[in-house]
Amino acid sequence: MQPRPPVESLDMPATSEYDAPMVAWSRIIVHADMDAFYASVEQRDNPELKGKPVLIGPNSHRGVVLTASYEARPYGVGSAMPVVEARRRCPVAIMVPPRFERYQSVSKQVMDVFSDFSPYVEALSLDEAFLDMSGAAHFFGPPAELGAKIKAAVLKETGLNISVGVSATKYVAKVASGHDKPDGLTIVAPEEASDWLAPMPVNRLWGAGKKTAAKLQDLGFHTIGDVACADPNFLSQHLGQTGARFHELANARDPRPVTRGRRAKSIGSERTLNQDVHQRDVILRHLRRSAERIARRVRSKHYVAAGLRLRLKTAKFEMLTRQRKFPSPVDTADEFMQLATTLLDELNHPGPFRLIGMAVFDLDWNGKNDQGDLFADPKNRKLEIALDALTEKFGTDTVVRARDMNSQGTVAKDGVNLDYLDYRDGERISSPD
Repeated sequence: MQPRPPVESLDMPATSEYDAPMVAWSRIIVHADMDAFYASVEQRDNPELKGKPVLIGPNSHRGVVLTASYEARPYGVGSAMPVVEARRRCPVAIMVPPRFERYQSVSKQVMDVFSDFSPYVEALSLDEAFLDMSGAAHFFGPPAELGAKIKAAVLKETGLNISVGVSATKYVAKVASGHDKPDGLTIVAPEEASDWLAPMPVNRLWGAGKKTAAKLQDLGFHTIGDVACADPNFLSQHLGQTGARFHELANARDPRPVTRGRRAKSIGSERTLNQDVHQRDVILRHLRRSAERIARRVRSKHYVAAGLRLRLKTAKFEMLTRQRKFPSPVDTADEFMQLATTLLDELNHPGPFRLIGMAVFDLDWNGKNDQGDLFADPKNRKLEIALDALTEKFGTDTVVRARDMNSQGTVAKDGVNLDYLDYRDGERISSPD
């Protein structure tokens, strides 16, 4: 691969009318978000897919769409939609199985480009990141120019489009990056941010999911401007600390810094099954598989986990969760399984279940506690570390414990697996089975 040219040498469009006087910008925060990332990579790598509706996901009636290309979105297809429903809405869509190693490779290229512009890069997922460009105007020009340079550099390096939002806060920059997708560039000057946000619906507030947005609407707040003008004490009374935070965001106040090397909040693995199950031994085999996968990722990142969350979805699509802290932070599959089994027994639900999985949370650097729980079996930990090395060299399931097999001598693998890292609530990165 040829080395990237200096960003200053890239041909740039004319300076935008949105270039605000730099005296008004106490900070310059960029949010950069790849457009339909997985689908765009597949369309780039396979020219026959260009201009066609593409869905990235498993070729299974029980799976969900990971990404829909922009050509598929007019049909009402989007991420997390069941594959069956997506195909019903868009029968001409081309289903492409995910290639996560490829996406991770391209993501590294993108993040390397970001690092050419700023040492302060906070990756939120494979395809989006914050950059703190404060004080960089004398290198890259005013906000619109530096935003355009980032877009041009990513396009030159990867052949992919990216949408960029620039403002003085993380929140406004993120909203701005999604304002004019795909291939957008939106600049929101600090003095204009509150008025710019005001007409937007309350579900554009960072952290306002469906339930919270509905509650805000029930309280009479339909736009961000409504929240901005509200009594913060009233919001706190009905929504707690979240209400106070919403009031700050609605008024374009967000002092959070861009943090380098951001740590994942949780690491999880779950499986949507081809057939619903209720047998305890089958459920435990799937949980064991999740525990092994999670433990490998936890140790690879030199983390220990303080808690575990069990996730089960019934055949009637009811999501059941139960969670608990460990006596001390741990990093082995055996320890994850002990707690998961306890939570499963406490749940005491007959099933059947269509999704089985778990996640560990409250992650911290292993640091001095390199041996994990002092009361854990050191032999088990050494065995798991040895299996890590074999998996790294030869791939998943090269070596499998006998207890993890079913009566036919095979590992419980039916269904579609989704591994993820949660950097923020609801932000997931998928990985291969």
